[in-house]
Amino acid sequence: MKERSILAYFNTPEQAQEALEKLKQLHLIDSRIERFDGMPGDGVEVIMNPTTGNFDSLGEITLAGEFENKSAGILSAASVSASGYGSGGTDNRITGRDILLTAIVGEQDYEKAQRIVQQAGAL
Repeated sequence: MKERSILAYFNTPEQAQEALEKLKQLHLIDSRIERFDGMPGDGVEVIMNPTTGNFDSLGEITLAGEFENKSAGILSAASVSASGYGSGGTDNRITGRDILLTAIVGEQDYEKAQRIVQQAGAL
């Protein structure tokens, strides 16, 4: 049996979950819902005093990023979220479609699956 993959981007986890529940009525082989971000790391902030702490970049402090090298950390400071001057979202999060639903369906259900995720608000 042939398989087809669907990558659907949503605004909220609830939208993705709603689509996944409907996809389960089809021949769903595998699925996953996850949030992605432009910064590496798990996003767990470590609270510290920036005047006495040891940190490599503004992005490390304000974005809670875990950068492989100092240059990547410095470059992350170019993000509008790093400065705090604007990202448009609550808690200084970038708004938009940051929830990814990945689904693998049987080829015979591919068209139906595409309609389901689009009706649930996917891009």
